[in-house]
Formats: sequence, C-alpha cells, structure tokens
Amino acid sequence: MKLKQNKSGFTLLEIIIVIIIVGVLASLALPRFFATVEFSKSTEALTALGVLRDSLERCYVASGGDYTNCTTTNIDVADPGTVPGARFGYTVGSQSTTGYVITAERNTIDGGGGTANWITITQTSTGVTRAGAGAFVGIK
Repeated sequence: MKLKQNKSGFTLLEIIIVIIIVGVLASLALPRFFATVEFSKSTEALTALGVLRDSLERCYVASGGDYTNCTTTNIDVADPGTVPGARFGYTVGSQSTTGYVITAERNTIDGGGGTANWITITQTSTGVTRAGAGAFVGIK
C-alpha cells in the first residue's frame, strides 16, 4: 500500500517574494503616512492662531484702532506655546496701525522638524492670509 504524501505549504522562495513585496509597499507608504501625521498636527497651530488673532482684534479695539501696542505680553490670552506638550511656539510681530503677523513655528517635540516648519497668519488693511512652509506648505 502506497502512502499519499501531502506536501502543502509555501516554499522559501514564495515567502521571500512576499516579504520583498511588503517591504517595497511599506517603503512607499510610510513616508507619506508620517508626512500626513505631521500635517495633521497643524490643527493645534491653527486653533491657537485663531485664539491669538481674536485676542489681537480685541486689543485693536481697546487701543482705539491700532495694533502697534498689541504683543503677546499685553493681550488677554496666555501664550499657547507655554502649555505643557505644545508642539508650536508662537510670536506676534510686524505690528502696525493696520496689521500684524502671527507665526507658529514647529518645535522638536514628537520628532517635529523645528523652525523650518511654520504657519503664519498675516493681517493687512486689505485682508487676512495664511501660509505655511516645510511640512505645512499646503496650508492655505
């Protein structure tokens, strides 16, 4: 009587090919994933920029229509960059009678790219614009 030999399973070559395919797919997907995660952290900055902008507008009204005295030290909200775990540092600059610039610079918490990654809100007499650089270049 002849015994039937059941040879089921994968060969070593098939397993190696699958590992190579998974490795190639991971090498294509992971950088995009990490860039998307970093870009999603911009919501923290946009929220804080909105709070700072509202505070600067209140300071503008209280100052009789002038932004020159409105800095992070004399507005009615605390600097959001001093909160424990904050991923951004914030500065208010270029104050004039009709405008200002608020900048959120990414710090190095959670592997952030540092000051090369920033978001700004610019208020001028003609309107408000947002811009970004580095990981936040798509901010509009």
